[in-house]
Amino acid sequence: MSVIRNNPALMAEMNRISEVAGYLWGKGWAERNGGNISVNITDLIGDEGQRMSSLTRAQPLGRSLQSLAGHIFYVTGTGKRMRDVAQDPFSHGSLIRLNACGGAYEIIAEKPIIPSSELASHLCIHNCLIERNLDNKVVLHTHPTDLIALTHCNDFLDSEALTWKLWSMIPECRMIVPKGVGVVPYETPGTIALAEATLKQLVNHDVVLWEKHGILAVGEDIIDCFDAIDTLSKSAQIYLNAKQAGFEPQGMTKKQMDELVAAFDLPIPD
Repeated sequence: MSVIRNNPALMAEMNRISEVAGYLWGKGWAERNGGNISVNITDLIGDEGQRMSSLTRAQPLGRSLQSLAGHIFYVTGTGKRMRDVAQDPFSHGSLIRLNACGGAYEIIAEKPIIPSSELASHLCIHNCLIERNLDNKVVLHTHPTDLIALTHCNDFLDSEALTWKLWSMIPECRMIVPKGVGVVPYETPGTIALAEATLKQLVNHDVVLWEKHGILAVGEDIIDCFDAIDTLSKSAQIYLNAKQAGFEPQGMTKKQMDELVAAFDLPIPD
């Protein structure tokens, strides 16, 4: 399909999606078909995307996402494995285009791969990000073992407590995830209730941990989203390794944290 394959910017983005999908599988965060990715590619594909023929009938979303009217996304497919997305994102995901009122979508390329079962949640989040005038084009969801393990402890179901614990394990965590981590109590995967709870946390955070399920990051760049989750995972590993060794990790002191914030002009959470 020349519109896609001859578009260097779009193909570069698809390569980055492949790269991150490979990282998710290699990290052990994407068992079977675990996790999903959506990327707003409207600006990359331009007017040509609006002229592309539909491969399927319009599929209703159950609500009108008006800020997404006419927008085009790459979305990983339902039941598709990240290890396969890494090899060929077009055979394990699809490009979808929302209609003029944002209430339905149709698949426009390259194959009629049904999007992730989390599609409605992803699109609700994208819609809200645009309404807030944020330039976050990526929603990345995956299942990091160590971070999910922490949500099985009630002490870490508090966003502030979890954020400060992870920040204190390694200076880079405070720097790379400056808004900390939101926490959403357990909701059934793929539901609008989960999306709405996540949106509340995204007011103050770019990364949200779902109890006993996984983590979601939003951002302008898919590599940055992965880096944020990867850094949080490193902090969780340090904490859990210390606990397994039989001691409570000290973590950075408040003085050390304050010095870090001052040195790098980091934002102070509300």
